[in-house]
Order: sequence, then C-alpha cells, then structure tokens
Amino acid sequence: MTPFVDRIASAPISWGICEVPGWGAMLPTPRVLAEMSGLGMTVTELGAPGFLPDDAAGVRDELAQFGMSLVGGFTPLVVHDAAQEQATIDEARRVAALFQQAGASLIISSPVATWDWAQPHPATAEELATMARMFRIVDEICEEHGLRQVLHSHVQTMVETDEDVQRVLDTCDVDWCLDTGHLAIGGTDPVAFAKEAFDRVGHVHLKDVDLSKVGPLVRRERSIMQSVQDGLFTPLGQGDVDIAGVVEALESRGYDGLYIIEQDTALTDGLPAEGEGPLVEVTTSLDYLTQTVAPRLAGA
Repeated sequence: MTPFVDRIASAPISWGICEVPGWGAMLPTPRVLAEMSGLGMTVTELGAPGFLPDDAAGVRDELAQFGMSLVGGFTPLVVHDAAQEQATIDEARRVAALFQQAGASLIISSPVATWDWAQPHPATAEELATMARMFRIVDEICEEHGLRQVLHSHVQTMVETDEDVQRVLDTCDVDWCLDTGHLAIGGTDPVAFAKEAFDRVGHVHLKDVDLSKVGPLVRRERSIMQSVQDGLFTPLGQGDVDIAGVVEALESRGYDGLYIIEQDTALTDGLPAEGEGPLVEVTTSLDYLTQTVAPRLAGA
C-alpha cells in the first residue's frame, strides 16, 4: 500500500478559491498550482468554476504543467426533489463526462436543497426515498464513466446533521467522502464514522474546526462565508477535531485512498505576498500530518 504521507494532497479551497461572491480575493491559478506542487502534491480537486479550464483537455494540460492530475471535484446535486430528477441526471452526466475525459476518478456529490443553495429542511420519508433512488442513479452514471460517487455531507445541505447522516447510511449504499470538519459541525463524531462506516469511505477531506464558532452557523445566524472569515477552520491539529484519530482508524483498516487537506480559507485583506498566505497554513497542516500523525501510525 502507498505510504500515508504519499497520499496527502490539497484542494483549491485551501487557497481561498471559491465562487461565492464576496468570499475573498482569488489567487492566480498558476501560483496556486505552483505552491501545491512545491509542497510535493501531485493531485488536486477541480475547484471553483474558472479556476481550471472548462474543457477536459484544458484541465489536463494546465495540471500537467505542474506535474499534477485531477482526482475529481465537489458537485452539488438536488437529489431529494423528484421534480429535479432530469436536471440532476443531466448535471451528473455532464460532470461525469468532463471528469472521465480529464482523467479523474471521483464525483464528490453534495445534496443541496436547491441549485442556488437555499436553506435545507429535514427530509420527509418520501424525499429520503427519492434521495436514495437518485444516489443509485448517480452511481450508475459514474460507473458508466469509470468513476466512483462519494457523498459529501455538508453544512447547510440536506445531509448535514448526525440524524441526516445516519438516515442516509441506513437507507442506501452510496459511498462517502469523509469530511472531518463538516461531520463534526453537524454533530457526527468523525472517528466513530471512520470506524463504523469504514466500508463506505472512498475519499477523505481533512478539516479542523474551532467548535466554539459552530453555534451561529448551525443556527443560521452566520453564513458559511462569514464563519470561514471568522476563523471557523484552523490548521490541522489546532482545532477540536481528532484528525489523528480519524487517520489512525482508517489506516488500521487498510484505507488506501487520498487525504485531501481541505481547509476552507478566505483572503479578505487582498492577495498575500509570495510565500505568505494560504501556503503557510497548508504547510502547517502538512507538517502536522507528516511530523505528528505519521510517526503515530508508525508506532501503532
């Protein structure tokens, strides 16, 4: 199995790349990719629209300049609303075709309430059944394109709380992107999830959280953007999530997938100077994984 430290990568959001208006400044793509590759990372996710080219050949060519490849990308889908079935199928097919041609392996689906991210509501039994059926359809689309779907539970989506997570686990067999931060925000213990749902884990996002700042977010008093700007996410090892425990639980069972440092960041004071900004925080997270977590794995 490939060593743990060789399966660490990052995502553009760790460099503040987000399509949300007012999120913050956007670093130029070549600088982000150069900083990623300079840290030894050879894989990335797609990022916000406009970060990488819209066509598969362009994505491959852009990443190849930095010795990198695409693993997949975050894909919002409306899976609980039967009226949106065809729109969801069309979007899943569009993304699957792009990712297949770009050499990716995953669609990281996230079950938004509406295409424009309206506030979610507790799913009814009928909506839950529709969700399970649509996850199966998206799985089939992924299989047709040589891809794997992994469900990303996420704050302010239809799979947010621990109750939401457990209901989906119980009603369908979709695989998961274990996002340590969003699970913790929703009230799910990421270590327990890694142990109890190990057979469903196909991808991992490592994100640490200052849980003292979660309340206003889950009460809908602060937006995700505002919470990120308030410092919701910390470098790995500096928040309240047992990052090392999650990695140990997964590695002890033979997980051989990627660990994506996905530390949502917003640049609210303009573009940082070369060698400063997100690079420093990602380096801090990487150091935690290589200097603290990896030795614990070796001594286990």
